[in-house]
Amino acid sequence: MIRVVVADDQALVRRGFAALLALESDIEVVAEATTGDEAVAAAREQLPDVLLMDIRMPGSDGLEATRQITGDPSLEGVRVVILTTFDLDEYVFQALRFGASGFLVKHTEPDELIRAVRVIAAGDALLSPNVTRRLIHRFASGTAHSATPATQEPELAKHLTERERDVVALVGQGLSNDEIAAQWFVSQATVRTHVSRAMTKLHARDRAQLVVIAYQHGLAEPPAVD
Repeated sequence: MIRVVVADDQALVRRGFAALLALESDIEVVAEATTGDEAVAAAREQLPDVLLMDIRMPGSDGLEATRQITGDPSLEGVRVVILTTFDLDEYVFQALRFGASGFLVKHTEPDELIRAVRVIAAGDALLSPNVTRRLIHRFASGTAHSATPATQEPELAKHLTERERDVVALVGQGLSNDEIAAQWFVSQATVRTHVSRAMTKLHARDRAQLVVIAYQHGLAEPPAVD
């Protein structure tokens, strides 16, 4: 059973998402929250697998709540998914830096919402290739000037193998495991192994955070955007 908390100060959005998810036999909505503080409390009390987090809420907002949750070792298993009105909300970038596992636009289709919860609960990042490329491009444009030069990269990055560096660069460009496997003529399992090892060495919570780290430390270059 996938345990979910929905945090949003708009009752229609919050209750609508909760009602949709509750219809699924493998998903249980264990709590709802209307503020960031309530979201943090619910995370600590319920230890959900997935927490759908709105950004703009009264009191401590979703950004601060995300920072508190991802920074708490006892909540390591809680995956935060940002709820946003626009798929390129500026706050999404900061949330990803704080360790959010991805984001959903509030007008997402019901089937996509359910799929997203299952994807996140399984440990993957919710960053579709198309949206990821646009998000990364904007993120990289805003942070490229502050990226760590290759000659001053963090000690952790020096432990990456050449193959792991390559896979981090491709993940940073928004490629999925399938696309990387096709490009390298290897199996998806091989790609997953390289990604997993790179995440471990760079202390990345998940694939979304790996993307952020790749740009913060100059391990990836912005992809072309149509």
